[in-house]
Amino acid sequence: MLESLISGAAFGAALAATGMYQPTVIISQMRLDNWHMVQTFLTGSAASTLVVTLCQKLGYLHASPRGYSSLGLFGPLDGNIIGGCLLGIGMTLAGSCPGTVFVQVGTGVRSGIYTLGGSILGGIVWSGFLRSALASLKSKSRQAPPKPEDLTIHGALGTSQTVAFIGVEVMFAGAVATISTLRLVKTQGLIGPVLGGFLVAGAQLFSALIRKTLLGTSASFEEFGDYISWLLRGGGDGKPRSYNSIAVVTGMMIGALGLSLVSPLPQIFPSVDIGTTRLVLGGVLLALGSRIGGGCTSGHGITGISLLSISSFVSVAAMFAGALGTAALI
Repeated sequence: MLESLISGAAFGAALAATGMYQPTVIISQMRLDNWHMVQTFLTGSAASTLVVTLCQKLGYLHASPRGYSSLGLFGPLDGNIIGGCLLGIGMTLAGSCPGTVFVQVGTGVRSGIYTLGGSILGGIVWSGFLRSALASLKSKSRQAPPKPEDLTIHGALGTSQTVAFIGVEVMFAGAVATISTLRLVKTQGLIGPVLGGFLVAGAQLFSALIRKTLLGTSASFEEFGDYISWLLRGGGDGKPRSYNSIAVVTGMMIGALGLSLVSPLPQIFPSVDIGTTRLVLGGVLLALGSRIGGGCTSGHGITGISLLSISSFVSVAAMFAGALGTAALI
């Protein structure tokens, strides 16, 4: 538990230093006005892919690629697509994501409190009935589970992991360089987006070495939901036993708070004013989308991509599709 708390603190401090946790940065990204968030994200994903690949090669880490999240509706990746879109809508509504919401709370961003409340409510809905309802729906499907070799890019393409790794690194590095060349980044946190991405990868390395597992935050909503649902049933038998993700996100809030006390974080303007109802709804969608899709911007976007998981690339694409589409409409 202590390792999870410390690992979360490192991740929270890294995200706080990047400045990408601020609602203004997230919403301006979805409007394509400012590429601060994407440059940080791409750098973090690329560097994390290098970190995870090396840790696995050297035997420090044994992590499996992310599986498909299937609902049995229209294909093996339908859960990733639907969940990702819902999560993306929530990102634009709340100016947050399942990881940055804890950094927002830790650094005192008012909107983060309402978003987190909505996310916990979404976790209760998920644990209370939606999880079992979707499991029942999936059980009626006749879809065969994917073969292990089909879970990764290199497996599906029939190439080596090295070739896939190089391809992903070149693609992400090219995108980061293009963003810099075109001067698409308009804001900066305590550090620049590229250095911030490397800090996020450093937090991934820290997690891999001390916890033997990788970063992810959205499972905390399910753990909150399980525990609160258990309390609402009157307690007794069936008390949830999993608290690791709650420990991680608690550490994230502590790490973000600690950094803000040691070095005042720059406020990025113009700030955005988001109504309480929209924040809560966005938080609910962050939780439900991440649970339906089997991960979030950190679990899929940083960790799943670093494992070259097909489901994670699909999920992240769906997240941005939902987020950009919502930003175009509101």
